[in-house]
Amino acid sequence: MRDLAKHQGLRNQLVSVLQAKGIKDKNVLEAIRKIPRHLFLNSSFEDFAYQDKPFPIGAGQTISQPYTVAFQTELLQVKKDDKVLEIGTGSGYQTAVLFMMGAKVFSIERQNELFKKTSLLLPKLGVRAKQLIFGDGYKGLPTHAPFDSIIVTAGAPFIPQPLMAQLKIGGRLVIPVGEDVQVMTLLIRKTETQFEKHELGDFRFVPLLEDKN
Repeated sequence: MRDLAKHQGLRNQLVSVLQAKGIKDKNVLEAIRKIPRHLFLNSSFEDFAYQDKPFPIGAGQTISQPYTVAFQTELLQVKKDDKVLEIGTGSGYQTAVLFMMGAKVFSIERQNELFKKTSLLLPKLGVRAKQLIFGDGYKGLPTHAPFDSIIVTAGAPFIPQPLMAQLKIGGRLVIPVGEDVQVMTLLIRKTETQFEKHELGDFRFVPLLEDKN
């Protein structure tokens, strides 16, 4: 679990790339500057870990490119001690970014292989999520709702109603919506029944898996 000066230098370069692409939130950039992304990847990808690219992490899933992580996280407007629900733990990198920003993170992963791997990795890196759950992200986590924000890190064909219901008034839900190409969508809950919707450009994600059992 080595994190060397060369890795720190590469992270500084990555932060400059993200700033050039329009990421402004200092807390997001600082989290990305601190987190050793290479430790979330297969060691064969270590030399490429700080390129702004996605990489395979097993079980047909990917670690999102850093720009996508930063873009989604910036939309959440995370404040210290916010309760954040993450749908799709994946490698745990996004979880670590949220934790580094002071959020209390609850994260759900559908793939057992990734769930087991990430549950072991995060504590080794000092990342203490409030809860990592193996389960169906479409259902959210009603026992811990409402959440200050919810982030979905896989492409969904529609916005799941349970996630909307589990958002605080004033809360923010960031979700890529669509089949082949997804539109990054931000929902802000205004009242019990009203949501403000913003569509913020096209992205490509692996699909969000619904529990078929």
